[in-house]
Amino acid sequence: MDKSEQLLKEITEANGVSGYEREVRNIMARELKLTTDKIEYDKIGSILSYQKGTSDHPKVLIVSHMDEIGFMVKEVTKEGYIKFLPLGGWWGHVALGQRMRVITSQGPVTGVVGSKPPHLLPQEERKKVLEIKDMFIDVGVIEKFDVKKKLGIKPGDPIIPDSEFTILGNKKMYMAKAFDNRVSCAIVIELMNKLKRVKHRNMILGGATVQEEVGLRGAQTIAHLSNPDVCIVVDTGIAQDIPPDGFSKEEKLGAGPVILIYDSGMIPNIKLRDLVIKTATEKKIPYHISYMERGATDGARIHISNMGVPSIVIGPAVRYIHSHNGILCRTDYDNTIKLILEVIKTLDSKTVKMLTEA
Repeated sequence: MDKSEQLLKEITEANGVSGYEREVRNIMARELKLTTDKIEYDKIGSILSYQKGTSDHPKVLIVSHMDEIGFMVKEVTKEGYIKFLPLGGWWGHVALGQRMRVITSQGPVTGVVGSKPPHLLPQEERKKVLEIKDMFIDVGVIEKFDVKKKLGIKPGDPIIPDSEFTILGNKKMYMAKAFDNRVSCAIVIELMNKLKRVKHRNMILGGATVQEEVGLRGAQTIAHLSNPDVCIVVDTGIAQDIPPDGFSKEEKLGAGPVILIYDSGMIPNIKLRDLVIKTATEKKIPYHISYMERGATDGARIHISNMGVPSIVIGPAVRYIHSHNGILCRTDYDNTIKLILEVIKTLDSKTVKMLTEA
């Protein structure tokens, strides 16, 4: 593995569902301390690093979110089965039959989301999507084995999808949990490293937020802490190049970073959007345009903070987000870093001021 692959492996395999991001934050802090001048935290766990170029203005925030979707223990039944609630958006069928790790004070406990064998399912039941509230996790339940006492499982414990970072047969393709949005955390780390060696006229703020998947909460607090002049949100696009008709879709792996023109929480600053597209075209960096009619990113909170912040979302597309395993293309990862780096080189006080001039 090269350094990027090692970073992606460590950061995707870390445990970090919404509200429980400590492991991921520790990785971010360790890496950002190597290339930045100062690190701060807000009071709910988001992290912010500072790196000065030849000027301390404008302040350019590059931000990702640290949390992954997962679950939380809500009840341990008298038989020892784990009932749970979702942290983030899940489709019921994606969770059935999947391995999970319950993170307890005594250490991780492995289990599986129980599912009836097809032999036991009546025809009408087969057609239904089972809801999360009706599911349970089996951690090896058997009579006279007290799960609470023996394993230390209790309400409030986080539950993580059990999945390893894997380089696929096509060596440019990676599979892992939590690419949404740990791939962007890795991008922020790599950008801060590269910017340390590049001449630019900005104060770069490299940030990572908590609790994005449950309401963009860290975005609100980090916006107050950073008070940026411009913001680049790094988040995953939704790759659609899957059967039966996805190969005609533009948002596909290998097509370069996604530039969002719309999501349900933010219309990006138009001048900033055009600057990003112009930069990609001039530097011959592949990209594609997309939109998200449902769902939003941290930009939804950041762009309306204080008096407003010119903001945009850029990031690599990933297949199968909000599931146990996503698939990422390495060239999209590399080109996202290249594009954001080139955009930052174009920014200075005059350019940023023009973004909000009539």
